[in-house]
Amino acid sequence: MTNSRTTFGGGPIFDGATLHSDWALCVDIEEIVKLGPAAEIGRDGKYVDLGGDILSPGYVDLQVNGGDGIMFNDAPSVETLERIATAHRRLGTTTILPTLITDTAGKTVAAIEAAKAAIAESVQGIGGLHLEGPHLSVARKGAHDAALIRTMTDDDLAVLIQAASDLPVLMVTVAPENTTLEQVRALVDAGALVSLGHSDANFDTCISYAKAGARSVTHLFNAMSQFGNRAPGLVGAALASGDLSAGLIADGIHVHPEAMRTALAAKRAPGQIFLVSDAMAPAGSDIREFTLGGRRIARDGGQLTLDDGTLAGADLDLTTAVRNLVQQVDVCLSDALHAATFVPARLAGLHAGVGEITVGNTADLIRIRRDLSGVVPLD
Repeated sequence: MTNSRTTFGGGPIFDGATLHSDWALCVDIEEIVKLGPAAEIGRDGKYVDLGGDILSPGYVDLQVNGGDGIMFNDAPSVETLERIATAHRRLGTTTILPTLITDTAGKTVAAIEAAKAAIAESVQGIGGLHLEGPHLSVARKGAHDAALIRTMTDDDLAVLIQAASDLPVLMVTVAPENTTLEQVRALVDAGALVSLGHSDANFDTCISYAKAGARSVTHLFNAMSQFGNRAPGLVGAALASGDLSAGLIADGIHVHPEAMRTALAAKRAPGQIFLVSDAMAPAGSDIREFTLGGRRIARDGGQLTLDDGTLAGADLDLTTAVRNLVQQVDVCLSDALHAATFVPARLAGLHAGVGEITVGNTADLIRIRRDLSGVVPLD
């Protein structure tokens, strides 16, 4: 009888919470069957020497706008989602929430239907859907099209409530300026993950939305009311409220390393800061420019910008984000990996085994180069 097992050893193993030295992991086909000290696990079946590389759960990214040269907004379809997910899997992200940037009501419905179909067809890596808009604030629109930003209507709410029922995860970024507390409560009751973002709302307003059930803040510091001594804004609410977690684009461009350091030190638990890529079409490709809603976005020096210089998403993968936290912000490696795996997985309510390595669950693994320069094939 052929031994179907593979044992990994010879490098640190991150289980979602702790980075273990001198451990080994054994997989039988796709199931994790043994995990622990190398001396106890042995070398059952094929042995893969990691050579000092890090074995980790695949990254979980709750904000992915595109990849492989295309945007989700361009053509919300199963084929588009397959291409985007495959591109990010090559970069180490094994579960994504494909993200639709502010668009028409019809495009929103198309995105919901595409995500439903992709999940029904078991497209690898699609964890649900993130709708970033259109119910945002024009004052903090960032790269979103102001002409498409609008108030949430009863019809919009009905569509979102149904989508929250139909999808394993529906994340919705909204601004208090264009949504009501009652609408947020209804979305939360339906099972949606409500995130506050692209908002100029004041601190007290943002706290009231957190109390209504919002549990996240979209790309902390960017496209939101800033922290002031008399007006802490949405940034202050994100840090002060233990009910809120917050996504962070750790490319060193969207947020200065010292601002990241301050935020990580100030964040009140149990809410946590987690990493997002906010990746656009260039992810996993060599394209130099693309369009969003007919507007040109240029890729240069690690930045994506509109012609007026406005940042338009990020040219970032999560290994680079982890490396930046470690090297620029002095975050320990286990905490940085935790922010790219377990924290977003649990915030989104993804099933057990996503964002963690545990015996009995599927082996959703990646191998990260020991110098954090990227990921390589498992064997």
